[in-house]
Amino acid sequence: MHLPQFIARRYLFAKKSHNVINIISLISAIGIAVGSCALIMVLSIYNGFEDVVRGMYDRAMPDITVSCDSSKYFRTDTPSFDAVRDMPSVASFTESIEETVFLTYDSEEGTALLKGVEQSYTENPEILSCLIEGDFTLMYGEVAQAVTGRALAAEMGISPRFLDPIEVYFPARGREISLVNPAGSLNHEKFFPAGIFFSGNEEYSNILFVPLDKARELIGVQDCEAGTVELSLEPEADVRQTVKEIRSILGPGFSVKDKYMQNETVYRMMRIEKAVIFMILLFIIIVVSCNVFGSLTMLIIEKQDDIATLQHLGARPALIRRIFFYEGWMIILTGAVIGLAAGIILCLIQQHVGVIRMPGSFVVEYYPVVIKPGDILITLAGIALIGIFITALPTRRILSKIF
Repeated sequence: MHLPQFIARRYLFAKKSHNVINIISLISAIGIAVGSCALIMVLSIYNGFEDVVRGMYDRAMPDITVSCDSSKYFRTDTPSFDAVRDMPSVASFTESIEETVFLTYDSEEGTALLKGVEQSYTENPEILSCLIEGDFTLMYGEVAQAVTGRALAAEMGISPRFLDPIEVYFPARGREISLVNPAGSLNHEKFFPAGIFFSGNEEYSNILFVPLDKARELIGVQDCEAGTVELSLEPEADVRQTVKEIRSILGPGFSVKDKYMQNETVYRMMRIEKAVIFMILLFIIIVVSCNVFGSLTMLIIEKQDDIATLQHLGARPALIRRIFFYEGWMIILTGAVIGLAAGIILCLIQQHVGVIRMPGSFVVEYYPVVIKPGDILITLAGIALIGIFITALPTRRILSKIF
């Protein structure tokens, strides 16, 4: 074993003449262990919530969306979009349009986000998994049907078991508003409720899915026009590479987004929160580690006779500094390893058994926990870096007065 490390290990476990040194070192190690345990547990809980939120948002969102930067609607019967349709990585190509509409149901009135989709949209297993009542069928023979968001259905009393139609109104394009007959300036369509939809994403809580051709008639756009093109990819497809290829095919003027880009604000906010919590807990560990400064200072003072002996034996000042440097670093790393081990064990218990329940009503019953190796490495690296600075200062400062 390397001599400075050997002596530092003996100093760490040997009995000191002043018991307070052992107490301070023990308190330092326990504090760092508690901080490390809390740090890995909080990061794992944030990972769990991120996965829950990602699952809630991702279920109803396409792998890639394409929209036009210069206009709300664009034509899809072009060679460039035909090339996108024929890409090997594209499993389905769906056109859609969205508009805010006014609707009535029975005696209730309200507004909703109308989304016209193609039949292929209703065949997506992720979309079908969000259906909580009824069927996701938008046409029953020649009868147009609609699937409503859960919040919209609750607000207006819509149920697929009832036979009342949902009447939807939208201002007609290019038609002047008549004060005598205001309803004459509105396009009107009827849809019969077929199902209720819930994905956990608030954007879909007030939505009304209808057939694309009926939505085009209501809004007044041409058959080959769409507001958004939604793409589902093959399981083995590389999303980032596919986004680059689509951008190169369509050229400038079109916005191509993957799932992260579609929810960039939400994901970025969660990452910022996680980083802030990490920095706060790391700062607490820094404060706790300052106890090591005191214990090392007292240990150096106590071991002045040993230092003199080592000097007479030919030990250089650098070797003696390393002894006490390793002493402090061992205290910090011992606490860090014990804390990380305890945190990982507690996280695994919560992950597989479920001990702490979520308060109130949430989509999951227990606090979600996901352990990521990157978090463990970052935590250990951060604490090790803290140990370097905390232990280097007293060893250099105090020993410089002795030599």
